[in-house]
Amino acid sequence: MEFLDAVLNLKSLGIGWGTVVMFVVLVCLLLTGMPLALVTLLVALIFAIGWFGPMSVPLITSRVYSFVSSFVFVSVPMFVLMAAILDRSGIARDLFDAMRLIAGRIRGGVAVQTIFVAVILAAMSGIIGGEIVLLGLVALPQMLRQGYDRRLAIGVVCAGGSLGTMVPPSIVLIIYGLTANVSVGDLFTAAFVPGLMLAGFYVVYVLFRSYLDPNAAPAPSPERMPAGEQVRLLKGLVLPILVVIFVLGSIYGGIASVTEASAVGVAGVILSTILRREFSFKMLLEAARHTLATVGMIVWIGIGASALVGVYNLMGGIDFISSLIAGVSENPTVIILTMMLILFILGMFLDWVGIALLTMPIFVPIIRDLGMDPVWFGVLFAMNMQVSFLTPPFGPAAFYLKSVTPPDISLGEIFRSLVPFICLQVLAVGLLVAFPGLALH
Repeated sequence: MEFLDAVLNLKSLGIGWGTVVMFVVLVCLLLTGMPLALVTLLVALIFAIGWFGPMSVPLITSRVYSFVSSFVFVSVPMFVLMAAILDRSGIARDLFDAMRLIAGRIRGGVAVQTIFVAVILAAMSGIIGGEIVLLGLVALPQMLRQGYDRRLAIGVVCAGGSLGTMVPPSIVLIIYGLTANVSVGDLFTAAFVPGLMLAGFYVVYVLFRSYLDPNAAPAPSPERMPAGEQVRLLKGLVLPILVVIFVLGSIYGGIASVTEASAVGVAGVILSTILRREFSFKMLLEAARHTLATVGMIVWIGIGASALVGVYNLMGGIDFISSLIAGVSENPTVIILTMMLILFILGMFLDWVGIALLTMPIFVPIIRDLGMDPVWFGVLFAMNMQVSFLTPPFGPAAFYLKSVTPPDISLGEIFRSLVPFICLQVLAVGLLVAFPGLALH
């Protein structure tokens, strides 16, 4: 009874202690292994009843409905379906082989072509997990067989495969746009240069390592490729490039919205598999099941986070947190860096969907009050999430790769391999903070 009375009198704590109790309950429930979606929903329900009484429960349902009824959200399952079909076709493998034409004559060429392929795959679907697994199956064995430094090869696959966070059509940017009420098209345009900049950092690092340390990468093969082989490899570039042009071109050209362009992308990938004689209804059914599982997870996390943020907002919590962050300093740059630190710490433990939906309703109004561009902040958020994909203890990129690596490659070795790439990502975040003009839209 005492526990029940405490739950039903949460309002007596005040917003300060109420925030502390909410955070502690969240962490304790997450440590039990409960899924984030269930944890956030349960905490939202407890605090809705404890703060406002049982009649407040309908507030949660109205908040959830506003999240799932957004038209932009339709593009998420479309891009996930694109990635699922790509996973089950030979498009990525042929694309990787075709990139030998560009990177075959330089030291570290296979690592460089892996990054190029990662950018193109990211521009086709915007999904991270499948891309890392694909590169782990196609590129990593080839680099290990040719004598690349293991840590360099592992880092290239993980970091390159995570570029889907930044390169449009990034699902991270779609969820941010949905949460922050910002144009997703503007976010895609603004993220283009920073995404390519980060990929460029990776390429420069690979070339620097390869030429500075002869043991890091093998010397390029002096053999000249026959013309017939070059033509055959070039064919592997045609369909992926056309899909990228149709998807991104329709968005940037103002021909289609992001949601419509995602449908164009699905049609393009399916048509590509038909032309390559790889299409089957079994493949489509497997891709659809994978899409349902992935999008279902995103939706449930979104529902839980939206409910929790809605309840916390009604408690006055968002104003409380905003005043705390704004009180850190009068310098806007210090406030931005404080937000980046909070996101960085959260990224070590939470999924990016949960982070976006829990923090952006608090952070974006502060950004607007500071007179800063929420589109630029969205690109900065996506760049920060790049770091979260690689950082221990729960960096998902490492776990994705571990699922397809040889048994002698440990999870600890994968995380150690990612350190230089995490430093490059932090550098990119710093440059975006120092030079907001990099995110033009």
